[in-house]
Amino acid sequence: MKQSTRNILLQAVSGLMIITLLIWQGKRPRLVELDSGYYQTMGTLARMLVVAPDKATAEQAVKAAVAVFDRIETLMSDYDPDSQISEVNRRAFAEPVAVDADVFDVLVAAVEYSRLSDGAFDITVGPVVQLWRTARNTAVAPTPEQIADAGAKVGWRHLILDPEHKTVRFALEGMALDLGGIAKGYAIDKAAEAIRQAGAVGGMVDIGGDLVCFGRSLGQNPHWLIGLQDPAADEKHLMRLALDDRAVATSGDYRRFTILNGQKYSHIVNPVTADAAADLSSVTIIAPTAMQADALATAVSVLGPEKGMALIETIDDVEAILIRSNTPNEYLTTSGAFRYIHNTPVTH
Repeated sequence: MKQSTRNILLQAVSGLMIITLLIWQGKRPRLVELDSGYYQTMGTLARMLVVAPDKATAEQAVKAAVAVFDRIETLMSDYDPDSQISEVNRRAFAEPVAVDADVFDVLVAAVEYSRLSDGAFDITVGPVVQLWRTARNTAVAPTPEQIADAGAKVGWRHLILDPEHKTVRFALEGMALDLGGIAKGYAIDKAAEAIRQAGAVGGMVDIGGDLVCFGRSLGQNPHWLIGLQDPAADEKHLMRLALDDRAVATSGDYRRFTILNGQKYSHIVNPVTADAAADLSSVTIIAPTAMQADALATAVSVLGPEKGMALIETIDDVEAILIRSNTPNEYLTTSGAFRYIHNTPVTH
């Protein structure tokens, strides 16, 4: 009789546990995913996927991210004559110019990437960028003399930063900053931070193909799956990357380039030679932050395959996938990149 009573009690308790679990599962909020659609910012298109407890939270997260984009573009665009960077370029040789904390943080990081890459990444490349921008607009290639003159005004060691007062000054007349190789990554990181703070539990922020993903994905795969475009075929993916809390940035000449006198020139310029970068059709960097991936993708594009791969192998938690300009059907990877590749690539 005692055994029967015990069995009855156990069955009753088990039943209550099952009922309680079902009730808890029924009350557990179902996550929603919101696609922001495309938003124009920083000279390209941005898009966000936000995973949140409800639609209202997701919408608020998107609004917070858009506010970040607008703020950073206002501060750092050299196309905007009223931006802080434009003001720095006008005044910093004559006197120290105070800048916003966001701008100063980017400048400090940029100097570190310049040091790390021995000048392959250099935000003082502004005079050279302006020269090639003019060449693109006029369809006339710059002369060797013009290239040499612009290159003489470049040099990250001539950028003077005062951390106490958050001021910027140039040691060379004619210097100019161009944050095109780092500001986009910084904006992505800050937007992702704003999305988290708004209550999202996961998301992806993409500006012009550079992106960061974090937290939960509602796809069938537990990871965020990112297609890596084949530079030889616009509508084809060379491979897919499976990422968790990682950023990806890609630089290359397959999307943005200029044809002058029948010759193709990359939009990425070499700060050392003041000429257009060559050798690599596509450089993809996988890193903890989008700013790091953005800056290093530019640096490796300038360094070329051998030096670029060697640099990335020295940096913890960063990987690279490179495609040479003269062999678009082959790719190179750093030693740890394969752990992010979701499927077998089409070509080897």
